Amino acid sequence: MNNNDILKKLRIALDLKDTDIMEILKLADFEISKTELNAIFRKEGHRNYKVCGDQLLRRFLNGLILKKRGAREATPVKKEKINLLRKKKQ
Repeated sequence: MNNNDILKKLRIALDLKDTDIMEILKLADFEISKTELNAIFRKEGHRNYKVCGDQLLRRFLNGLILKKRGAREATPVKKEKINLLRKKKQ
């Protein structure tokens, strides 16, 4: 199964339209035209077929996370203190 098949199956499972997919990609800072998107959903033998690259699929999944969960809040990094047990010299 290639990236095109994965994107097609996600489109069907989530009942997404072309405009929804373009909006999701914009959330992940990736712009694509409607003709480029339609080329990805073509059959492999079609003359306008375009391969869905790893970056496009990754950006789509990241945008989908942002749409469903929302943006991640910036949380301060907690530094854990490590207590070392030392033997007392007597």
